[in-house]
Amino acid sequence: MSSCNPEFIQTTQLSFDDVPASGAMEGGGAYNKHAMLQARGSASALPCWERAVGHVALDHGDLPIVIADYGSSQGKNSLAPMRIAIEILRSRVGPDRPILVCHIDLPINDFNALFALLAGDPGCYSRNESKVYSCAFGRSFYESVLLPNHVHVGWSSYAAMWISRIPTSLRGHIFVPSSTVAERSAFERQGAQDWETFLSLRAKELRPGGRLVVVVPGARDDGLSGFENIMNHANAVLVEMLEDGAITADEYERMVLGVWPRRRQDLLAPFTSDGGFHDLILESCETTPIADAAWADYQRDGKLADLVNKRAAFYRATFAPTLASALRLAHEPEICRAFTESLEHKLKRRLTHEPAPINSLVVTIVLAKLGFM
Repeated sequence: MSSCNPEFIQTTQLSFDDVPASGAMEGGGAYNKHAMLQARGSASALPCWERAVGHVALDHGDLPIVIADYGSSQGKNSLAPMRIAIEILRSRVGPDRPILVCHIDLPINDFNALFALLAGDPGCYSRNESKVYSCAFGRSFYESVLLPNHVHVGWSSYAAMWISRIPTSLRGHIFVPSSTVAERSAFERQGAQDWETFLSLRAKELRPGGRLVVVVPGARDDGLSGFENIMNHANAVLVEMLEDGAITADEYERMVLGVWPRRRQDLLAPFTSDGGFHDLILESCETTPIADAAWADYQRDGKLADLVNKRAAFYRATFAPTLASALRLAHEPEICRAFTESLEHKLKRRLTHEPAPINSLVVTIVLAKLGFM
């Protein structure tokens, strides 16, 4: 693990409110283009999703069937699960009943990219569907988003790895699993609280007999997630930028990724007493290793530059906006762009010298709301 030289760290303790919250993904369609690792994780959960949608309780009315996409980002990785859900629902209710897909993400999400995708992507779920409608909500899913008893089926992929707030700054690193025991404990408490908040809010929004499928990057029993190597490289890059004067000590200390990879036991904790939590019951929980396709390509063809470009683009699209939000002039687009480009360039250099696979896993949890409408 790379740590920052103590002489570069300010001794003043940041208050929790000083540390920026988790940011959105890189805009302009960048996340849609470079979130292939997340797409493979989502794909592993599709069999669970199909079963869940097939068991949703449906009435015989003519009101819209509501699908909620909690944490849509720019939408590319939501197309397949939404299309599958619509196909299954159509087989159950016929061609005439309206279906409403609600995409939900932070207010700073690039919703322009989302709507451009829905309007122009050939794989969009509403193509050849005259009675499928889309809308979007710019709101954190740690708040109420939709009406009570309104959602028939909910999907959330990779978004719930982001916690609602940064409970403490980290000394010498940006990624919690590479931090100290005390720092990890603070994030563990915040992560547990946020998971219960997320579940209780979704329980209110789901209709009785509805289903919720959550796909999150998992951690092994020792707390490691498989992303430590690339996070250590990124942290070393930031230390280099600090030592070169490209960022300040205060900015570096504020660069904390609000990502908490949960162990299976963490996800199941709210359900341990009687198997239920706020009218939600656990139907299944599956842990799946995710094959590193970029690494497999590199082993097959030996094209190191391709591997490095994919890795750096993934990191930039997913995490660079959150890091850039810690800059003193984060409101200046050119300042953020220069920081992001420098981070990507230096990360490529490090990854070229030390290529390694990302051996990650995902946990897919399927929940049902008790009762029937």
